[in-house]
Amino acid sequence: VQLQASGGGLVQTGASLRLSCAASKRTFSNNGVGWFRQAPGKEREFVGAISWNGASTHYSDSVKGRFTVSRDRSRYTVFLQMDSLKPEDTAVYYCAVSRFAYADTSRSTYAYWGQGTLVTVSS
Repeated sequence: VQLQASGGGLVQTGASLRLSCAASKRTFSNNGVGWFRQAPGKEREFVGAISWNGASTHYSDSVKGRFTVSRDRSRYTVFLQMDSLKPEDTAVYYCAVSRFAYADTSRSTYAYWGQGTLVTVSS
């Protein structure tokens, strides 16, 4: 299973970025997908997740109202739209595929992880 996250970069406070996570049809079709991030010296934390059909999403309190998870099932791609970025959003962002169809906040439910993409927000 291969997941490819992309779209990271260096931006200023208040800017937007859209991350993408692509995988094979078999990997994505019936599974929830989550986004996590890990800042230097910190634990990996949940950011947002979407159910297999896009009907349900969950977000951490720190990004709620600023970040949006969506998916394009025809292209087997999941997106993380990040608006109003803050320096504290600086981290390596990872996408992951859940063992289940629903969106979940727990790392333990995610079976497959992609390589991360670095997001740096300057003040």
